[in-house]
Amino acid sequence: MAGAAIRLGSIIDNFNFEVLYGPEGYREGEITTEDVNRAGMQLTGFFDYFDEKRIQMIGLVETSYLERLTGEQRRDRFDMLLGYQVPAVILARGLEPFPELLEMARKHGRVVLRTQENTANIMSTLIAYLRMALSPTITRHGVLVEVYGEGVLLMGESGVGKSETAIELVKRGHRLIADDAVEIRRGLNNRLSGTAPELIRHYIELRGIGVVDVRRLFGMSAVKFDCAVDLLINLEVWQDGAVYDRLGADEFFTTLLDVEVPTLTIPVKPGRNLAVIIEVAAMNNRNKKMGHNAALEFANQVDAHIQREAGELGPGPA
Repeated sequence: MAGAAIRLGSIIDNFNFEVLYGPEGYREGEITTEDVNRAGMQLTGFFDYFDEKRIQMIGLVETSYLERLTGEQRRDRFDMLLGYQVPAVILARGLEPFPELLEMARKHGRVVLRTQENTANIMSTLIAYLRMALSPTITRHGVLVEVYGEGVLLMGESGVGKSETAIELVKRGHRLIADDAVEIRRGLNNRLSGTAPELIRHYIELRGIGVVDVRRLFGMSAVKFDCAVDLLINLEVWQDGAVYDRLGADEFFTTLLDVEVPTLTIPVKPGRNLAVIIEVAAMNNRNKKMGHNAALEFANQVDAHIQREAGELGPGPA
């Protein structure tokens, strides 16, 4: 999603960074790129292809180089680096800041942070965090549940029974992720994951009862913060005369954030146990991912049987 951003204050809190210097309002600064830059080349004066939107990292290598310079040279290098609108400079390994760094940070109004983590670890962790936080996101009306390890997104018209089905699944030992609004994010390897907006997390609305807290009623094991979106199930009111898939040989997909999600349409009418049907659908979807497609295997067996029968009967009369 274009324009995605995360507040610097959220990153500081999440990683427990020590703030060595921060101008007024620094926590509201926005990070808009997932990349982190080691500032070694820039500290030598090379700024070709430099992206000033990236967080800058200074580790042991950069510090060793800077120690060989005079104070005036360090002042010039930090003046050039912080003259760009870099969102923050992070010192790794608990390194002591050079006085010239703090001087130029105050001059240009830049944030200086510190962590005890080594440079490689904090860079990889921070990049992974930013990649997830800044990844494309959409919100869909539906219910997300985890069934036998498969993330199942239930969608359909309001009142079709999505929330009631989710509660039945929770009672059968599965877990609720989101009800009503599902935030879907595309992460690494084009994997989709879903979660609930913080305001309504762990709550579910049941018509005739109202809003209930699933975590308090059923315990912590009944809820989960997020999960992958592996299967989308459209629930629709049963329509007499409509043609519904009975074999399952044809596969259908819904595109979410440019990722194709396997999709089923399940008709709803009194007497159908939707929770059991969804459990079977989740297990069958997992089976397909492991290379076993029961519908195709059944179709192949039927075709082989017909061919055998035709061979035993032989050619018809001329």
